[in-house]
Amino acid sequence: MKLYIKYMVSLRCKMVVKDELKNLGLHYTTVELGVVDIMENITLEKREKLKTALLGSGLELMDDKRAVLIEKIKIVITEMIHYSDELPKVNFSEYISQTMGYDYTYLANIFSEVKGITIEHYIIAHKIEKVKELLLYDELNLTEISYKMNYSSVSHLSTQFKKVTGLTPTFFKNLKDKKRNNLDDV
Repeated sequence: MKLYIKYMVSLRCKMVVKDELKNLGLHYTTVELGVVDIMENITLEKREKLKTALLGSGLELMDDKRAVLIEKIKIVITEMIHYSDELPKVNFSEYISQTMGYDYTYLANIFSEVKGITIEHYIIAHKIEKVKELLLYDELNLTEISYKMNYSSVSHLSTQFKKVTGLTPTFFKNLKDKKRNNLDDV
C-alpha cells in the first residue's frame, strides 16, 4: 500500500517518517521522497495516528488525488535538480512527462491551477536555490555552475538569478549573511 506525504523533501524527512512508521508498528519496503510503500493495509486508527504524528513534524499525509499528483511533480523536480549529479539533457517538460507517465500539458494545467505558478517557474526557483548552494560551496566558478545547471551562458544564469533574487550571483557570493530558502518554501 502506498502512502503519499507532502513536504517530504530531504533525508531528514525520510528519517522522521521511518521513525513514525516504526513507532506505529508499520513495516515498509521503501521510503522515498513523498511516497512510502508499506507492507500491510493500514487501519483507519493507525492512519489518523500517523497523520497526527507527521503533522507534528511539519509533514502531511495526503488523500486528495490532485494533491498527490502535484506532490509527485514537485518530487520529480526536487530530485532532478537537487539530488542528481547531472540535469537531464532533454527538455524538463519531456523529462517530467516521461517520468510521471502523463501528458505534460495535463500536468502543467493541474500544477498551475493548484499551486498558482507554472511548472517552469517552480523549476527556475529550484535551479536558483541549487545555484545558491553551489555558490556557497565555492568549489565551482560561475561558468562551471552555469554549465552544470544547463544554462546557455553565464549571462543567462546571471539574468535569471537577479530576476529571482534581486542580486547578482557575485553579489550574493560576497554577502556575509547568505540566505538560502528551505526546499519546502521554494
